Formats: sequence, C-alpha cells, structure tokens
Amino acid sequence: MKLIDTHTHLYIEDFDHDRYDQIELAIKNGVYKFFLPAIDQSYTKKMLSLKSKYPKNIYLMAGLHPTHVKENYKKELEHVEKNLNLGDFCAVGEIGIDLYWDKSNLLNQQEAFNQQIIWANEYNLPIVIHCRDAFDEVFDVLENHKCDKLRGIFHCFTGNFDEAQRAIDLNMKLGIGGVVTFKNGKIDKFIKDIPIESIVLETDSPYLAPVPFRGKRNESSYLPLIAKKVAECYDVSIEYISEKTSESANFIFNNKD
Repeated sequence: MKLIDTHTHLYIEDFDHDRYDQIELAIKNGVYKFFLPAIDQSYTKKMLSLKSKYPKNIYLMAGLHPTHVKENYKKELEHVEKNLNLGDFCAVGEIGIDLYWDKSNLLNQQEAFNQQIIWANEYNLPIVIHCRDAFDEVFDVLENHKCDKLRGIFHCFTGNFDEAQRAIDLNMKLGIGGVVTFKNGKIDKFIKDIPIESIVLETDSPYLAPVPFRGKRNESSYLPLIAKKVAECYDVSIEYISEKTSESANFIFNNKD
C-alpha cells in the first residue's frame, strides 16, 4: 500500500522536536509522498530544508494562506511570485478565503486569491484551496477563472453534496482528511456518491486528527486511518483506495512515481 498525503504542514513548530521521526514513521506506515502547502514567507526556509533532506518524498507549494493576508500581503505576494519563478514548486497553495476568523478583510483575501489563481494558470500549476465559511465567496472567484488549465484540490472539503459537485465541475479534486472519521463530519454520509477518481487523501497535520486521535496533534502517519474509513464508505479495499487516490494526486500535481 502506497499512500500520498496531499496536505501536511510538517515544517511548522508543532513538529520541531520530532519532525524527522514523524516523517520516517509515516514512510514506514506506507505514506511515500508528502505535499506541503505554504502559509507565508516566514516558513520558506524550513520548507526548503525539508525538501533538500527528502527530495524523493517531499514536494512544496508556493502561496499565501488567506488567514495570513495581512497589511503586508502585497509583499507576501511578491515572495510567492518570486518562488514560482524558480520553477521548483508543484502547486499554488494554500490559497483561498477564510471568513471564520475575520470578515473585515474579505476584499484583500479576494484580491490575493484572484492573483494567485492567475499565476497558477500562467505557470500551468494546480491550486490548493482553503475555504472556511466562504463557499459562495470562493466559487465567485473560481468561476471567473474557469478554463482548461484551472485544476486543483479543495483542501479539507467540508461542504455538502451540491458544493462537492460544483467543485468537481471546476476540475477540482476533494481533499478528504480526518473529518471523514468524525461522527458529525457529514461527508461520510454522501462521499460514496462522489466518484473515487474525484477525491484525494490528506491529513492537514498537525490539525484535524482522525478518530481515535481527535483533539490531539495530527500526523502524516495517521493517513492509513483516513484511507480505512474512506474504504469503508465506498465498500472497497483500502488497497484500492490507496491506488486510486494516489493516481489522482499524481495526476493533479503532474507527478510521477
């Protein structure tokens, strides 16, 4: 079984005391690729360091996270563009809109989201979307960019079936993580009606740990627990889920084994 964690923040402070141990444990548990979304430029050096240590396992994205769209966001966007010019990044992410914490800077979030989608299409890269309490706002921006090049992942998808279909119609895969194991997660109730080819797996570690670790630090090594739950929802083997979701992840990121 070979699994791909399409969204993990292995570089942040939560892993400072055991980062390499966690990566080795995840590899031992069948996770052979890790895709790291960006937050802001303060983490770039750590991300590049991890990539240099695990060049065959770790892949980096360039982007500005919506909750980090602050007063200096234009400087942050310059850093994103600089990284994209280097050509060593596999996607533009994690980008999008988050209205859970702050609704006052929606216009700046929309501007940052819009610009980063433009760059993704220019560089023919997928996007990885963060959406929290903002499905309508995210779709308003996305649908203005609908084209053959537009593709990506709706990270940590927590919407309903209609929103899932709307995302899929825009060439997006749905990132399925620990929430699928929650009793109140809801997505487990309709995921079987979504084509397996339209989903990928993720942990979003250190956040949103799956049951039975809910409330604790999430780890990429827990990805098999998510795969197991998804396999149960589809009534297929975990090996089949591993194969299909890995194929989809490699396709989206234009990556080869």
